[in-house]
Order: sequence, then structure tokens, then C-alpha cells
Amino acid sequence: MTAAPAQRGARILLSSPDVGGREQELVAEAIASGWIAPLGPMVDAFEERIAERCGRRHAVALSSGTAALHLGLLELGVRPGTAVIVPTLTFAATANAVTYCGAEPVFVDCDPDSGVLSPELLEHALLSLQQAGTDVSAVVPVDLLGRCADYTALDPVCDRFGVPVVSDAAESLGAAHASRPAGSFGAVAALSFNGNKIMTTSGGGMLLTDDPRTADRVRYLSTQARQPAVHYEHTEIGFNYRMSNVLAALGLAQLERLDGMIGRRRALRERYAEVFTGIPGADIFQRSGDRSDNCWLTAVIVDRDRTGWSVEELRAALEAAGIESRPLWKPMHQQPVFAGAPTYLDGSADRLFDCGLTLPSGSALRDDQVDTVMGALGAFLGERR
Repeated sequence: MTAAPAQRGARILLSSPDVGGREQELVAEAIASGWIAPLGPMVDAFEERIAERCGRRHAVALSSGTAALHLGLLELGVRPGTAVIVPTLTFAATANAVTYCGAEPVFVDCDPDSGVLSPELLEHALLSLQQAGTDVSAVVPVDLLGRCADYTALDPVCDRFGVPVVSDAAESLGAAHASRPAGSFGAVAALSFNGNKIMTTSGGGMLLTDDPRTADRVRYLSTQARQPAVHYEHTEIGFNYRMSNVLAALGLAQLERLDGMIGRRRALRERYAEVFTGIPGADIFQRSGDRSDNCWLTAVIVDRDRTGWSVEELRAALEAAGIESRPLWKPMHQQPVFAGAPTYLDGSADRLFDCGLTLPSGSALRDDQVDTVMGALGAFLGERR
């Protein structure tokens, strides 16, 4: 069961929350219990079940995926005077968390086909930075649009250079790589439950680790670093980063439905693949090898020289029909706020940003909305044939 449908004719969104009766039931239970403020039995249960789903020993429920990245980086020793390698093709939160620690992000380009961090360029960057005497305190691979980074290739590179991995799995819950679940990679991993993610707690995130000390430290820091005293005692700077019991109840219900929501998104990807079949120069992004992906967002890559039309023309046509679409992440090295940051680029992220368009992919889309999207795409393609 999904949430009450939006009015017919309303704008069709890229990835809206998919909530219904079970979510209402557990949220009402949390409210009736009196556990409204942060922490409580729903938080404990949510942490336990996410840890089990992701193959981790410990999980800490937090206010956002960004908070999870921030505290994970801090606990691995990321400090001013150090550098952290971040894929340039990602959302700003990945790089922002590095700056919260006072460290410098170093942007590395992606694999041209999958969009995830390039192992070859990562190795080149680590060698170059090592020779320059730069202290690289972490590498943050990003699982992109529901596909896990290539940890099979990335982990050995990081091991050789003695640099810990922080897995940004904000977009990949329910996906897998090499038969291991998303979130199981890295010294720590971060999940996001933002409103547009594969499952949501409205806002929220989770830090995952196998190290009990790290989990304990993150819990401590995320509750304002309060000491166990009868008064308020603080010996370190802490953060107000914990998840509320009510939002954890929402997460528990969403987790029960996760596989079904992934299945719905995968079915949408298949529909898109059918629409673009036989269109030279238009290909579904990450289509090859996507069996273990969660299909959070489906995107099309357009070679204008072959199609005769651009992604901007397609986006404008969808917008005119009341359908939201969006370019792939604007690379971090193109963002004004990170102008001048060190980079190791080969043009792959720039090309994907220029040629890629994400399409409505949410599991809450009604059948008539899906038909509207497919009809708009069919009309656009038909006019250009």
C-alpha cells in the first residue's frame, strides 16, 4: 500500500516517498509509547535490523547520511592538514563531510560506463599524493544511483597505500557487490534515508561498522558528547546527530517493504529500456551488469551526434508535460565552492553530466503516472524519428 495518491494531473516527481498503512501503524505505535524524543526501542530495533540486512556487527541511527559520513571520517582520523579522496561524480554531501573535519577533498574521476570511482585513477592519485608528501587520511568511494562501487578493485589499491575506506552507500541500500550487501564495505559505511531515497525515514541516516569501539564513539559524539554524570558534563565537542524514535518507526516499516520497492523500481527500468530500444545513441545508464543494483534512479545517456537531439531537449519536453527529470550529479570539480581543489580527471564525469538525464524512478509512481511518462517519451522520440 502506498500513500494517498497525488491529484491527477499533478507534476510527476523523480523519486517521491513511498509510504502507507504499515508506516502509519508503526509511527502511531511509537507515539503511543511515549518515546517521542531521540532514542528509544524503535531506534534500537532499527539499528539491529539494518545491521543484519547489511552484514554488519554494529549500526548507529543518525539524523542524516551526511552526519554518518562526518562522524565516520572523524573516527578514522580525518583532521586539518590531511586530504580525503572523493569521487568527483557525487552529491555535495560527500565532499562537504570532508570539509566539516577541516580536511581537503581531492576529486578523482569515474569509470566512464558505470560512473563509480575509477580504480586506475585512484591508484594514480594516491601515488602522486604520496610522492608529494600529502597525508591521505581516507578514500570515500560512492555507490552511484543504486550501484555499488567496484570494491573488488578499489580495496586492494587502498590496502597497498594503507588508507582506510569510508563507503558512501547513501544511494545503494539493498544493492550488492560480489555477493556482499551494500553497506558491508569499508572500515565504516554511511546510509541515507532522505525523502527521495530507496527507503526513507523522512530524514535520517545510519553509520555501519564492525568495530564496537567506533560504534560506541559515534553514539557518544552524536549525543553532544555528554559524559555519564548526573549533571551535563562535556570534555569534547559533540553533535546533535541522533535519530528520533518516531522516525526509526517509519524506517522499520520501510525496511519490511524494501525488497518490494526495489522490485518496483527495477520494473520501471525495464520499461525505460523498452522505450529506448532501437534508438541509436540513447542508452540506459548502468544497464550492463545491473542485476545486483537497487535501481534507485534510472538514467539515460544521450550521444547527440547519433540521436540528433540532446538531453536538454528531452528534459524540456518532459518538463512541458509536467514530468520531473534531472541531469546526473554535477561533478564536484565544477562546483564553485570547490574551485581550486586538487583533481585527477579524464573527462568521464564531465561527459556523463553533459549527456545523462535521470528519469522518474520512484516506487510510489501509480500505473497511470508511469503510462504518462512512457507516453511522453514515446511522443518525443516519435517526433524526432
